[in-house]
Amino acid sequence: MSAFFDFLWRNWRDLLTLTGEHLLLVAVSTSLAVAVGLPTGLLLTRRAALKRPVLAVAGVLQTVPSLALFGLLIPLRYIGGIGWRTAVIALVLYALLPVIRNTVTGIEGVERSVREAAVAMGMTDGQILRRVELPLAAPVILAGVRVATVISVGVATIAAAIGAGGLGTYIFRGLRQYDNNLILAGALPAALLALGADACLGLLEARLDVRRRGASGARKGNATLRRAAWAAVALVVFAGGAYAVWNRGARADVVVGSKDFTESVILAEMFAQSLEARGLKVERRFELGGNLPHDSLVAGQIDAYPEYTGTSFTAILKHEPVTDPRAVYEQVRREYAERFDAEVSEPLGFSNDFAILVRGDEARRLNLRTVSDAIPHAPKWRAGFGQDFMSRADGYEGFKRAYDLQFATRPREMDLSLSYRALASGEVDIIAGNSTDGMIATLGLVQLEDDRRYFPPYQAVFLFRRDLPERLPEARAALHTLSGALSTEEMRRLNFEVDGKKRPAAEVVREWMKGKTETRD
Repeated sequence: MSAFFDFLWRNWRDLLTLTGEHLLLVAVSTSLAVAVGLPTGLLLTRRAALKRPVLAVAGVLQTVPSLALFGLLIPLRYIGGIGWRTAVIALVLYALLPVIRNTVTGIEGVERSVREAAVAMGMTDGQILRRVELPLAAPVILAGVRVATVISVGVATIAAAIGAGGLGTYIFRGLRQYDNNLILAGALPAALLALGADACLGLLEARLDVRRRGASGARKGNATLRRAAWAAVALVVFAGGAYAVWNRGARADVVVGSKDFTESVILAEMFAQSLEARGLKVERRFELGGNLPHDSLVAGQIDAYPEYTGTSFTAILKHEPVTDPRAVYEQVRREYAERFDAEVSEPLGFSNDFAILVRGDEARRLNLRTVSDAIPHAPKWRAGFGQDFMSRADGYEGFKRAYDLQFATRPREMDLSLSYRALASGEVDIIAGNSTDGMIATLGLVQLEDDRRYFPPYQAVFLFRRDLPERLPEARAALHTLSGALSTEEMRRLNFEVDGKKRPAAEVVREWMKGKTETRD
């Protein structure tokens, strides 16, 4: 535990920032869910025919897996994209069901005799709603808000996968870097936020229940309800103001993205720092999952991100694998210009090929050096591959055919960062990682040689929008300084500094760039 507390002491500012981002997501999304769900629920109590279809739609939205919902929203014009806006919309959709359902349940739970007495006193329908039904239904409605808030706190951790920030950033980073301190630093505050929100709203819910205890209790309940309403208004105003400040600060000359693994973050940080050294303001949209960096580049939401020619060639352009590095590079450069209005930088100097990995002790015991050496042992092995490797044209199916591999069972499909953990702990016996990954050295893994030359070349490059150098000539100069600047051994060392020694990527890059500058001088 001392290592964990030391981590918190060294990173408390970053943790506070992520916690603030998380709170902002939850506050704004829950407030919007209440603003939409409460009137909708009230409408359903007056239009019974709408109740079943509306609740059914809200229920379906809540059953959609969070990552799938984020993915469905991203391509939508005006409401989609990466970052904060899409995350808020997704969280609102998740929170609607408990708010709508509890509003309906609370209003319909008011006794008929109470309504009849109010009608006999000459109250209008609006007066009955405001003075009778809403005060009596308030504890039930607040219980729905309470559930919606707790759901939002949990789902907001997934928002980090689309660049929306929050505590999920630490969780995903910890899984990728095999760092329990990072995972705990993200998970514990998120759990405490959920427990705190649940406790506070539960206390408010209990106080509102005094309406069931006489006129004096009713007055206290009304006062509490008014205070809660003003608090909610203040929360929305604060959240909106904070978001405006945050969004204004996010305006930048260049938006740099990265994929959700260490090397991509390091390369993106190199470009970002090179731009900043030239006086440009940079917004970082790092650790984007799946094809989000590509989709964001095409949509104009980011200006550049690091990529690999083999990945573009097979996964994006859908070509069959080719082993000639120059042919792959030229084809990618030509088609990206024609299809996506994007350019490809000169290679950065290294390739990050797929690495077929086994545990070091197993490789020594069985004398494994190449993938072909593993063929006789495969029927007794359990394989675990990342989703990307399992779905790509240059991935599992072609790899299995090229080496005629037969595993004991179908490979387990998992997140790439988790596959390293699974291999190290003995849950699987062979995985497909990245050849420059620092986790290879950290966990004592051995890379088997691709002796049948199945995998295409994966030269590291930057993809960038064609208008970027036209707008900012400094950007092309920054890209030029990174051209050919990294060897495979150097990249693996930088990855190890982050993954193995648990150093911040920005610090590692700053040190590397300083060394490069001194070397040139």
